Amino acid sequence: MRPSELRSEQFNRYPPQARKLSTENLRVLRILPLSFLPNLLREIIDYDFKFPAERKALEKELANLNSLSAEQVGEWFGGFAQISLSSQLEHSDWVDSPAQFVEQLSAFLWSTHQIDAFRAAATEYGERLQTAIAPEKPAIPRLGITVIGQGVATYDEPLFRKLRPHGVYFSRLTPENGLKLLLDGLAARVKAHPLAYGHWYIDGGQAVPHDVALTCVSYGALEPMRASLLRKIQQETEKPGMGPEALRSQLAHMRSEDFGMSTEPDPVLDRFQLKLLTEGSGTQIFATSFAQWAAREALRRAQPVTLLVRFAPRQRQKPMNELLSVNPAAPELDFIGSLIDADMGAYYNWLNQQRLPAAEQASFLVWFEGHGQALAIGPSLPRNTESTAVTDLGKLLSWIL
Repeated sequence: MRPSELRSEQFNRYPPQARKLSTENLRVLRILPLSFLPNLLREIIDYDFKFPAERKALEKELANLNSLSAEQVGEWFGGFAQISLSSQLEHSDWVDSPAQFVEQLSAFLWSTHQIDAFRAAATEYGERLQTAIAPEKPAIPRLGITVIGQGVATYDEPLFRKLRPHGVYFSRLTPENGLKLLLDGLAARVKAHPLAYGHWYIDGGQAVPHDVALTCVSYGALEPMRASLLRKIQQETEKPGMGPEALRSQLAHMRSEDFGMSTEPDPVLDRFQLKLLTEGSGTQIFATSFAQWAAREALRRAQPVTLLVRFAPRQRQKPMNELLSVNPAAPELDFIGSLIDADMGAYYNWLNQQRLPAAEQASFLVWFEGHGQALAIGPSLPRNTESTAVTDLGKLLSWIL
């Protein structure tokens, strides 16, 4: 079937809001090339499970497509229109299974040496879209906080080396009640600026008491799902011919129901957590990988104005068969290795925050948990400096906001 033959009833199996969005934009969907359309449908079919920022971006993209003249459509999608597809792809169920189509398309493009042409068309489209749609600025300046080194008693090597050129290094903080002071500051911020999925707390271990208005994701709370997923991975890897690509594809198609989990009361967050474990690398096994990937995806997808990420110690590296064991022994924790991972993770968190709109107004804080070392970055703070002022994290947080 070709896009021009699309009918509204073909979206009946989409979730309610995705079905409505598809039928409302049926005219423009019919004029898009088949080499492009399933990529867009892959986003539309997940509309019900997207965060507000993602929904707005998709709605703006569709509005822009609807505004294009026939001549402009030819200009925007000329590169895609020149991609030749196999009859197998054309006759596949790309409406109900757009993600599967995209996987098969990728393999086909490589095998027919059209991948470069497709990438060029995709790059051109992305640049045109970015020019046509101005990024939406956050309601308030963003704040990122990363807490590292949980459980580390002493560490003599310098920390925050990647971040020091961009802010102020504090060497004489009062660490008592540091985490509580940070979370209290976030609670006040949430109360003053309530936003759906706008304020996040991600913990690589067990989450500590916090304001219920914070969107919270933690490695500890997902232990039942992680254990179930590891059993499934072990079962699948024991099957003949099961390679990493096939396993990844199978994991990507899993749903919460596959783990006996309900999608209530928050199906959007539930789907986000599922994708963290089924699409992330090492998120099922290593607490630091989980925290890093969760922070990356939260910033990329939800674009929160507040994000606190607390790293926790991960287990030591072991042979993969032990890491995937259905009945593992109590893990041996690597505190120093986890600190080193988290120190670099804090830098990546800052980089990912800088990729969002209005980055020049954003602030960032990283703290060595339980110790007197922190680094703060903000529009009002000098760069590449050190402060020996005696203060606590509550006051430091107020300085950068």
